[in-house]
Amino acid sequence: MNDFDGRAIAMIRGFAMDAPHAARSGHQGTAMALAPLAHVLFSRIMTYDAANPDWPDRDRFVLSAGHASILHYSLLYLAGFGLSLDDLRQFRQWASATPGHPEVGHTAGVEVTTGPLGQGVANMVGMAIVEEQMRARFGAALFDHGVFGICGDGDLSEGVSHEAASLAGHLGLGKIVLCYDDNHVTIDGGTELALSDDAAARFRAYGWHVVELGDDAENLDHLEAGIRQAMQVTNQPSLVILRSTIGTPAPHSAGTAAAHGYSIFAEEIAATKAIMGLPEDQTFFVDKEILEQYRQIGVRGGVQRQTWQARRNAFAGNRELLDAQLSGTGMAGWQDTLPSFAVGDSIATRQASNATLQALTAVVPGLSGGGADLTGNSGTAIADHGVFSVDDRRGRQIYFGVREHAMAAIANGMALHGGAIPVVGTFLVFADYMRAAVRLSALSGAHAIFVWSHDSVGVGEDGPTHQPVEQLASLRAIPELRVIRPADANETAAAWKVAIGSPGPTALILTRQNTPVLEGTERGELASGAYVLRETAGAQITLVASGSEVAVCLAAVQQLAVRGVSARLVSMPSWELFAEMPKQYQTSVIRQDIPSLAVEAAASFGWHRWVDEVLAIDRFGASAPGAVVMREYGISPENVATRAFELLDRQTTPEVPAP
Repeated sequence: MNDFDGRAIAMIRGFAMDAPHAARSGHQGTAMALAPLAHVLFSRIMTYDAANPDWPDRDRFVLSAGHASILHYSLLYLAGFGLSLDDLRQFRQWASATPGHPEVGHTAGVEVTTGPLGQGVANMVGMAIVEEQMRARFGAALFDHGVFGICGDGDLSEGVSHEAASLAGHLGLGKIVLCYDDNHVTIDGGTELALSDDAAARFRAYGWHVVELGDDAENLDHLEAGIRQAMQVTNQPSLVILRSTIGTPAPHSAGTAAAHGYSIFAEEIAATKAIMGLPEDQTFFVDKEILEQYRQIGVRGGVQRQTWQARRNAFAGNRELLDAQLSGTGMAGWQDTLPSFAVGDSIATRQASNATLQALTAVVPGLSGGGADLTGNSGTAIADHGVFSVDDRRGRQIYFGVREHAMAAIANGMALHGGAIPVVGTFLVFADYMRAAVRLSALSGAHAIFVWSHDSVGVGEDGPTHQPVEQLASLRAIPELRVIRPADANETAAAWKVAIGSPGPTALILTRQNTPVLEGTERGELASGAYVLRETAGAQITLVASGSEVAVCLAAVQQLAVRGVSARLVSMPSWELFAEMPKQYQTSVIRQDIPSLAVEAAASFGWHRWVDEVLAIDRFGASAPGAVVMREYGISPENVATRAFELLDRQTTPEVPAP
């Protein structure tokens, strides 16, 4: 270790102690222990340009062990990504650029939002998939970069990392170099309390190349050699295993479970600084000479970026295709390829979704994805564009296998890498397996499309384990997630237009059963979130529905008319889109002067925000043919009409005061 390295690592470890101590919150020990590793990655290994952090062919860095965020922030400060020393001082404070876990879009140089352990490992797999696709499609002169990451015992204990690692090995994603800190410490104590895995053997069984560096985590040349060895393996992802001592070189806390959190206070911080040769009485000490050298390291990748830009400018291939893929948009006129469906036809919205996806794939070059062993069932099959595999890196159909949790996290990595609009699908009831990653997708603003089919008790014979009831309300509760449940095939095509053309994630909630194509849905008003599908003169009540229940309510409108009640019908495919509309529009759609009844084959939770009463399903499903279950649970024109009469009766009958 030369003088520059030693002084730089000491400064990083100083920040790793001082920032959590100032916040009285944070994780000091892991950041201290891994300062040498992170320093090697940022100063010797990775290619990046801190002055242009979004350069498409940069190496990606993912801190899956996101609790050690101060480590990442320290390197971003030193390399000149825009963080100031005051930002480090404001660690974990309100509106700071250095929150408790790295957040993409919040801090320059942070590629993904990692919080729950294991997510970053799966994000890396998504990034590596897109890198392979882009390189195969446009050539190594434009896309040839690595995906580096750091994880710990917690990451590799979570199931999502197992799912993702298995798929990465199967696909031979050789651009992944994952550094695993096997420090044998968790919050509860030594990992031996609950973990006796042989990680090296497990990852070799997954098809990974494994480099075991032992406990020499302070030897920079040793670390660099191990990482470079991994980088030479191009047909397998690599796991580089090292064993650090958490909290090193703190004289009392090093190697203890307490060092996993905030446990190194003023007296021991001063003692540790003395060991490292830092001023004991200074917090957030900056060695200006080292900072200047690090800033030069941070921009040296500018040469590679400029030569890359020259190659991009000289690119002789399809420039429109390249630009559209990099920007995450469709090519000119992509909206014109959306299919239309004839009124009166009967088609499941999952099938209409697949027809729309197939049409869009040719003109939206970033579209890529598939299902979790339910590709055909969920409508996420992509024909005529190849299957992504070891033998076909251009393939846009991805078979994720039975790995819902990893699939969602991989989709986030694909979207946040840039150059892909991932589409992933399964049954709606299995959204529960994906929830942590979907929540992070919304938090990250990832442009991902989640396709969930078999959207109600209409699934039928599989019974309550496979019939979603509370899932729709649960997804609507996630901020920044756009949830769309189209009524028919034409609304489904319109939903895809919104999903492609809007930032952030979209959830498409689709039927297994056929549903009729309704007159009026072709008008394309879905983007408003809700609209009047049937207006009636002298209306006495408004029926509001989403999905297949819109057709049920249309039949109920007709039954009510025969019985002398005038009803209007609102299709409400998306609460989120409707909430964005002006209040005047909202009250013109769901009028306040007449009662309103919502109908949805799911939990009623949340509907009273919009309507007076709800006909819903606030219990688990049952095993029977789907139409039978729907009828028995009251989702029928006859019951809707009855409930409408009852609501009108209550609204018009004056209350009798108690004697």
